[in-house]
Amino acid sequence: MEFFFMVSGFVICLSCWGRTPVQFIVSRVSRLFPSYWCAVLMVVGLVFITRLVHLQAATPLDPRTVLGNLTMVPGSLGLQLIAGVAWTLWVEARCYLLMAIMLYFGLTYRRMIAVCGTWLTLAVIARELDSTVLDELFVSQDVGLFITGIALYLMHRFGRNLVPWLLAGFAWCYELTVLNDRVTAHAVKPADGGAISWAACAAILTCFLAVLALAGNGPLARLRWRWLVTAGALTYPFYLVHQSIGILVAKGLLQTVPALGVLPSMAVAAVSSLLLSGAIYRMVENPLMRVLRRQLTDALQQLAADEEVGGPVHGVVFKGRRYDTGARDDYLRAIIRLTAEREDLGPVFKAWLREFVRAEIPVGN
Repeated sequence: MEFFFMVSGFVICLSCWGRTPVQFIVSRVSRLFPSYWCAVLMVVGLVFITRLVHLQAATPLDPRTVLGNLTMVPGSLGLQLIAGVAWTLWVEARCYLLMAIMLYFGLTYRRMIAVCGTWLTLAVIARELDSTVLDELFVSQDVGLFITGIALYLMHRFGRNLVPWLLAGFAWCYELTVLNDRVTAHAVKPADGGAISWAACAAILTCFLAVLALAGNGPLARLRWRWLVTAGALTYPFYLVHQSIGILVAKGLLQTVPALGVLPSMAVAAVSSLLLSGAIYRMVENPLMRVLRRQLTDALQQLAADEEVGGPVHGVVFKGRRYDTGARDDYLRAIIRLTAEREDLGPVFKAWLREFVRAEIPVGN
C-alpha cells in the first residue's frame, strides 16, 4: 500500500500537468470508478452465491452497505469495506482534490514545491497537536509518500537539482519515522510467532523508492517493453481484486484442498486475480471509461451553453492541435509531434524516424 501511494504521487502529477481542472477530474473519475464498481459488485455477487448454496459468507452485506460502498468512501460513512482497499482510494482522492485546486490557480514548478513544503509542515503540526481531525485533513500518516513521489516527478520533468532532492529527503525521513505507527498496529505478538521489524519494513520500502527513482529518473526510464504497458493497465484492477477476491480464493483452496499447501494456493489465487484483472480492464474499465469521458464532457458543454442549467463554465479558447494524452495512441502522437518540432531534438529524431519507417513499412504497404 505504501508503494501504491508513492507511485500515486508521481502518476497524479503525470496525469494532471498541462491539463485543466475539468480535464483532470473527468480523467480521474472515468479511470477509477468503473473498475471499482465492478470489484464491489463482484464481491456482492460472490456473497449472494455463497448464501444460495447455504454456506457462511465471510462478508455480511445489506443494501445500505452496498450503496455506501459504491460511493468509494464507505469508511467515512461508518460502513464495512466490501473492497478492502477502498480506504486507500479515499486517501488518494484528497490528493486529487489538492491537485485540482492547484490546477485552478495554475500549476507550476515553484508552486508545487511551495505547496508540498507547506503540506509536509502542516502534517507535522497535526501530529504534534495529536489532532485526529487535522491528521485526516492533511493525511499525516501518508503525506511523505505522496510528496516523495511528487518530488521524483518534478525531477523527471524539470531536471534534478538540490531543491526537489531536499524535499524528497525530508519527506522520506518523515515517512519512515511515522511508519513505526503502522508497524506497531500490525505487529504480531512474540507468543504468536514473532514481531514485525520496523527496520525491515523501512529497508523494503526504501528499496521500492529506489526502483521508482530509477524508473522515473534512471536507466529503467529507457525501458520500452510492450508488456509494461499492459502491466501498467492491469495494476489498478489487480489492486482492487487481489484482497477482496484473491485472498478468498486462496483461503477457499486451503479449506477444500488442504494437501495443496499455502504457496501453491497463493500462486493459484494470484494467477486468478491477474486473469480477472485482465477481464475487468477489457470488458468493463476500457469501454466504460470512454463512455464516462464522453458523457461527462457533454454534460460540461451543456453547462457552458445554458446558464439556466448550471451557470457558466470558464475555459480557454484553444486553437491548434489537441491530443488526449489519456488515450495511448494520442499520447504517442503527441510525443512524436512535439519531439519532431523541437530544434534541439527534431533533426536527429526525424532522421531516425525516416529510417525506422522505411525499415518497418516497406514501400507499397
